[in-house]
Amino acid sequence: MMKKVFWMPCLLACLAWGCTANRDKQAGDVLGYVDPMIGTAGHGHTFPGAACPMGMVQVSPDTGLEGWDWCSGYHYSDSSIIGFSHTHLSGTGRSDLLDVLLMPTVGKVQLQAGTKENPDAGYRSRFSHDEEWASPGYYKVRLQDYDILAELTATPRCGFHRYTFPTGQAAHVMLDLSHHYVKDSVLHTSVRQVDGSTVAGCRITKGWGEPGEKYWSEQQLYYVIRFSKPFAQMRLAQDDQWTDAAQAEGRCVKAVFDFDTETDRTLLVQVGISAVSEDNAMLNLEAELPAWDFDQVVAQTQERWRGELEKIRVEADEAEKTVFYTALYHSLLAPYLYNDVNGEYRGSDKQVHRAEGFNNYTVMSLWDTFRSQAPLLTLLTPDRVNDIINSMLAQYDEYGLLPVWSLWSSETNCMIGYHAIPVIVDAYFKGIRGFDVEKAYEAMKTSAMQDDFGVRYLKQYGYIPYDKYNKSVSTALEYCFDDWCIARLAKELGKDDDYTYFMKRAGSYVNYFDPEYGLMNGLSSAREHRRPFDPFYSSYGECDWVEGNSWQYSYFVPHDVAGLMALYGGKAGFEQALDTLFSMPTGLSGHDVPIDITGLIGQYAHGNEPSHHVAYLYNYADRPHKAQERLHEIMSTLYTTAPDGLCGNEDCGQMSAWYVLSAMGIYPVNPASGVYDLGKPMLRRAELHVGEKPFVITARNLTDANRYVQSVKLNDQPYNKLYITHQDLLQGGTLEFEMGSLPSTASFESLAQQ
Repeated sequence: MMKKVFWMPCLLACLAWGCTANRDKQAGDVLGYVDPMIGTAGHGHTFPGAACPMGMVQVSPDTGLEGWDWCSGYHYSDSSIIGFSHTHLSGTGRSDLLDVLLMPTVGKVQLQAGTKENPDAGYRSRFSHDEEWASPGYYKVRLQDYDILAELTATPRCGFHRYTFPTGQAAHVMLDLSHHYVKDSVLHTSVRQVDGSTVAGCRITKGWGEPGEKYWSEQQLYYVIRFSKPFAQMRLAQDDQWTDAAQAEGRCVKAVFDFDTETDRTLLVQVGISAVSEDNAMLNLEAELPAWDFDQVVAQTQERWRGELEKIRVEADEAEKTVFYTALYHSLLAPYLYNDVNGEYRGSDKQVHRAEGFNNYTVMSLWDTFRSQAPLLTLLTPDRVNDIINSMLAQYDEYGLLPVWSLWSSETNCMIGYHAIPVIVDAYFKGIRGFDVEKAYEAMKTSAMQDDFGVRYLKQYGYIPYDKYNKSVSTALEYCFDDWCIARLAKELGKDDDYTYFMKRAGSYVNYFDPEYGLMNGLSSAREHRRPFDPFYSSYGECDWVEGNSWQYSYFVPHDVAGLMALYGGKAGFEQALDTLFSMPTGLSGHDVPIDITGLIGQYAHGNEPSHHVAYLYNYADRPHKAQERLHEIMSTLYTTAPDGLCGNEDCGQMSAWYVLSAMGIYPVNPASGVYDLGKPMLRRAELHVGEKPFVITARNLTDANRYVQSVKLNDQPYNKLYITHQDLLQGGTLEFEMGSLPSTASFESLAQQ
C-alpha cells in the first residue's frame, strides 16, 4: 500500500520554494549561479547537499547505494530518498563514507530502508525534483510520503537539519548507523543517550583498503546528535530487531526518536562529528553550533562561499556563468578539513595527533587533482595549500610515505604515481613555502625510492617491464613526471647527484615509445615491445594501462613536450599524431573496459584525467588554432547546465578545475612549472583577486563563431607568447584576447621554443 501523502500543512513553506533562487539571481548574487545539481546525473557522481568550502561535513540526501553511478550516495535518476547522511565524496569513482544517516518520518515506524523499486517497504520517501532546491551551503526537499519539509546546512565540522512536520501525525527521526552496509564495510556502531535531547556514539567502517600491517584501512567516526526539544522516547534496534537495552552496539544498530509536534511542528537537529572521540564531536558541536538559529548558520555558510567564489568575478552569458561558478564551487569542496576544533585528528597510524600551526586535510585524490585543481588552489587559497602540504608531511611521519589517495585515517593507495610531489614542488616554486622544505624533499625522495608499486623494477631496469608489473606503462609515465619534479627541486636545493639521477628517470618515457605505431607500448624485461599490440585495449585486469589505453596515455609527457615531439619527427609529425587522436573511432577493446573512459572525441577522453592537457599540445606544434577549436568543442559540448552536465567523474574538483582555468583561457600543461598555456576563453571577462592587485582577462568580440584568438595583449602591450606565468597573474594587470571567426595568421611563441 502506498504511504499516505499529506499536502496542506507545509503549504506555506512550499509557497516560498523558489524565493531563494529568485532573490539570488535578481541581486546578481554569485551563489545564484551555482547549481549543485550539475553532475548528479550521468557519470558526474556529485552530491547536492550542504557543505562549507573544504569542510569535514557534507550533509546531503542519499537515494541509493547500488551501482557505480551512486558513489556519492545520490543520483538524479532516483525518485526516493533514504535519508540524510553527513559525509560524502564528491565525484569519485568509488563509494565510501555516508556516515550517520538521519531520516524524519511520520506514522508507523519501519526499520528497513525499503528499495527504489518499492519505497513503501521501508522508511525511505518519494520526492520530486520540482520540490528540491540546492545552493552552496543549503539544501531542502519535501519528503512526499510524509509531507515533511527537510532543510540542511553545515558548518565546517557539523551538520544542521530543520524538519517541518505535518500536524496530527506521530513524528519520528530514524538514526541508521548501518547505512551503506556493503561487503561487510560496517565494522562497529554504537548509540547511547547522553540526556533527554542528546545521543552519542560511533561508526567504524573498513573503507577502501584491505586490512594489513601497513595499509590497515579503518575509518573511525564519532558523533553527537542534539535535538532542539526532548524526545518523548528513544527506541533501539539491533540487526533490525527491537531491543529493550538502554544503549546498543554492533554492526547493525538503529535508533528511532519520537517527538511531540502538536504545538511546534519544527524540529532542529545538530550533528557534530569527529575522527577522534565523542568528546571531540561535542567540542566541535559546541564551538560551531552554540545556538539554534538555522537561518543564521545558512547565512554564515553562504557568506563563506561568497568569499571564495568572488575571488573570480566574471562576465558571460547566464548559462556560461552557471557552468563556470558551479565548476568553481565543485573545485573548492575537497580536500576535506580533518582536525577537530582543538587540533586533534586520527592519523594514518590510527593514533591521535594534534595539528600544530596548520589545519589537517584529507580526501586527497591526487592522481586526479595534481593536474588542475591543485594549481588552481595555489591561485585562490595559498594558505590552504600550505596546510595541505603540512598534512601530507604529517602522513609521511605517520605512514612512512607521502599520500597517494588519503581518506580519513586511511591511505587507500588508489590509482598510480606519487602525485603529492608535483603539488609540493609547484607550491615551492610559486613562493608558497609555509612548510619544512628539507623534510618535504626527504619525503619526496623516500616515496620515489621505495620498492612497492613497481618502483623496484624502475630502479632495476630503468623502466617498468610489463612482464614484471601490471599497468606498467601508465604507472611509469606518471612516475617520469613526478621524478622530473623531484629533479627540479633537487637542483634548487643543490642536490646535484639527485638531480642527475631523477632527470634520467624522468626521461625514461622514451623506452615505451613504439616507432612502428607511433604510440607508447609495453616493454618486456627483454626490451621488446608488446606484440600483438592493440592501442584501443584497456582493462581492469591484466593491462599496460590504468583507466585508459595507449591512445590516451601516449601524450602524457608534460615535463618534456619538446622531447616527446621529437619522437614523432618534429612539429609536423606531432600535429598529425594529434589530429589522428581526435579523429579515431571512439570504440574501445577489452573484455572489461573501464567505465571511467568517457567524454570521447575520437580517442581523446575528457571524462578521465590523462587526456586533460592534450588539446593544448597543439600550441607546441605551432598550431594554436587547432587547440582553440578543440577547447571550444570540449567546453561547449561536454560541460552544460543540465544534471548530466559533466561527461565523467568530477573527481574531487579536477574535472571542474580544468574548466575554471580553461574558460579563462589559461591552463597548466605542466602543473608543476608555474606556467599556464594560453587557450581559448569562454568568458568575456574574468577578474581574479589573487594578488595585491586584480588580474583581468578579457576576450573582445567573443561569440560562438569567434572562437579563434587573433592577437593577445599583456598590460596593453602586444604579446606573442602562448603562455603566461603564475607571477604575472599575482602581480596584477590585464590579459586581452582579440577573437575572430578564422584562424589567426599571427606568429606566436610556444613553450617548445624555450
